[in-house]
Amino acid sequence: MDRKAAIDQIKESCARIAQELMRLNPAVPALGDRAASDDIYKALYQLTKELETIKKRVLRLGQSPDQPDL
Repeated sequence: MDRKAAIDQIKESCARIAQELMRLNPAVPALGDRAASDDIYKALYQLTKELETIKKRVLRLGQSPDQPDL
């Protein structure tokens, strides 16, 4: 797999993960447990932050000149 293909694959995977995370939000209140909901929302926030970190890093890689494979 070359660099561009890897970047494209990561971008596509991140997009799918983001869509699935958005699907979780409306389901959380139906659990009926405030403490559990709070914990789940905190975890979803952390997951979203980490996903954004991946997306930003890959975006920077896509904008930089090709680096040799390590």
